[in-house]
Amino acid sequence: MIRHELFVVNDFAVNSFVLYDESGECILIDPGYYSEKEKQELVRFIDEKKLVPVKIINTHCHTDHVFGNKFVAEKYNIPLLANEGDWFILERNIEFARMYGFEAEQSPPADKNICEGDTVVFGKSSMQVFQVPGHSPGSIVLYSPDDAFLIAGDVLFKGSIGRTDLPGGNFDQLIEGIRKKLLPLPPETVVFPGHGPSTTIKDEHDTNPFLQEY
Repeated sequence: MIRHELFVVNDFAVNSFVLYDESGECILIDPGYYSEKEKQELVRFIDEKKLVPVKIINTHCHTDHVFGNKFVAEKYNIPLLANEGDWFILERNIEFARMYGFEAEQSPPADKNICEGDTVVFGKSSMQVFQVPGHSPGSIVLYSPDDAFLIAGDVLFKGSIGRTDLPGGNFDQLIEGIRKKLLPLPPETVVFPGHGPSTTIKDEHDTNPFLQEY
């Protein structure tokens, strides 16, 4: 069974996740840890649970989701996975951070492309990868059919969807991806977005104003 720990980090209130199971292995999703306090809270949790981080995954590479990439990659000597559609954003993360008034550390480059059809494996667990571009060209989500939850990044929110006015954004592409890949999932699937509270596929299917015509 996959367990999760949520850290709400930096001034953008990013939902950064640690996913782990009974094996003790864990993966770090969207490590947006910016302050020293945030970084040490993560380390303390990993130490207390005696977890072994094995990889970092960026659901997309906007600067608020990658602030802590360098720290966690070096601290735990683990690879970084991101879809190649967003690598150009990752390469410019310092530049984009300064646009919002932040001084960021340069993220390491992705060690591996992660894309549609891949399976993310850690410990005794695995998650399916779907590409759902539109918020960014390389946006992905991670789905666990066994545990009935979805790590949605900034693709789908409670009552909303990811913004599409940033470089590489595409509204029609995002809506199509949600309609074809996410809404068909079991209605009880819990959705953990990149910001804000969790929701379910059923709730978004029934009430999300961006999806009602679908």
